[in-house]
Amino acid sequence: MGGFVVARFGAGTNFAVDALSFSVVLMVLHRWRETAKTSVLPAERFTGAIRAGLRYVRYSPELRTVLVRTASFVVSGSALWALLPIVVRELRRGPSAYGVLLGSLGSGALIGAALLPSVRGRLSLDALVGTATAFFGVATLASAFVHSFPLLILLMLLAGVGWIALLSSLNVATRAVVPAWIQARALAVYLLVFQGGMALGSLIWGAMATHFGVRAALAAAGAFLLLTIPLTVGHSLKGGQAMDLASAPTWPEPQMSIDRPQDSAPVLVTVQYKIDPLRLQEFRGEMEKMEAFRRRDGALQWGLFADPITPGCYLEEFVVESWLGHERQHERVTVTDQLLHDRVWALHLGAEPPRVRHFIADERPR
Repeated sequence: MGGFVVARFGAGTNFAVDALSFSVVLMVLHRWRETAKTSVLPAERFTGAIRAGLRYVRYSPELRTVLVRTASFVVSGSALWALLPIVVRELRRGPSAYGVLLGSLGSGALIGAALLPSVRGRLSLDALVGTATAFFGVATLASAFVHSFPLLILLMLLAGVGWIALLSSLNVATRAVVPAWIQARALAVYLLVFQGGMALGSLIWGAMATHFGVRAALAAAGAFLLLTIPLTVGHSLKGGQAMDLASAPTWPEPQMSIDRPQDSAPVLVTVQYKIDPLRLQEFRGEMEKMEAFRRRDGALQWGLFADPITPGCYLEEFVVESWLGHERQHERVTVTDQLLHDRVWALHLGAEPPRVRHFIADERPR
């Protein structure tokens, strides 16, 4: 629709119509009825919520994989969007032709959206993202050598199919690898990477077009897109599909008997394990995952210590910014986290479970 308006009425009218279309979005937001909160804890503070989101990104390899795949595509994929107006000008055509090409991209996206449900049942997420990248890469590369306007329209249709398939897949992948409590923040980081990659890529390919020509820039961007397909094999998106991110139903609430404000001071949590020396390697491997789990959900520091006198005696320690933060840790545990916790505790020797203790920083007047 935007391409049609540009072709028929010009860019100014297109921006005006686009601005008016947001009135529909405002109406939807005005009528939105927020669902009831499931948490009984107070809402997070703004800066603390941002830190929690960034901490989750740092200690979630599945989410980082999605972000790496996003950046690897969008930095090169931005070239077509940034340089398409110059291609139209080199073909000695005007805004109407540019609008037609934009309309072709949009039509390709509609075609891709219609095909996606059936394609998703046949291809894995990695295969779908790879195929979509190939479509957009071939269209970008070919546009560097095509001087026929009708053929360029066909390439834009192909690019539109790849664009919508890839964006839809990465958007779904972002939400699929994180639990509900962090989804909005994960999507915000994804959009930051995506839009930042578009801006950075446009700058890079614009500079290259200035020095080497628009055709050379498009050819290089298309080639880079195709090269990212084998280079991202080590960053598979299927890792997050095996996780069960529903809230763990059996995780107990931490207990505190003293009368102290919930959000007053740092909390140190210790867990003491007794491990069979023959299973130490297995224990250490699981504790590497435990560190990521603790830090991802709120631990500021984490450590594992061995008793030099008693073989197999280990102490896990982690620090949370407050008692309220520790309660949020318990609330954020997923089924996958619970399974990891159960595997670690199953390695503990003895009839009694590992001993868990909590210590709150003593904030005495100085």
